[in-house]
Amino acid sequence: QVQLVESGGGLVQVGGSLRLSCAASERTFSSYRMGWFRQAPGKEREFVAAVTWSGHNTYYAASVKGRFTISRDNAKNTVYLQMNSLKPEDTAVYFCAAGDGRYFGSQAAMRADEYDYWGQGTQVTVSS
Repeated sequence: QVQLVESGGGLVQVGGSLRLSCAASERTFSSYRMGWFRQAPGKEREFVAAVTWSGHNTYYAASVKGRFTISRDNAKNTVYLQMNSLKPEDTAVYFCAAGDGRYFGSQAAMRADEYDYWGQGTQVTVSS
């Protein structure tokens, strides 16, 4: 059972930056593919970004590509989401997720059912 704890959320102005972190309890963290999802009020949870076990393969939603960067540090059991040029529509609760297995393709990476463990979420609010 992997426990995931997100941090780094908060209130930021339009155009600002935030870095989210997700710390995993599992010592075999490198065995898991990792992703970030978000959910805005009244909307369904949506895919944001994902990374395979080594960090070499990354995937992004079209709405964040070029502004967000996902990375991981397997030595620290942590995955990050660097968010730049934030927009009001980025306001949401951001969730970290871990999936059993090291690899997935671009289509699978976007599917919530490809992930087995979820964090509690961290609120990101972008004010205009």
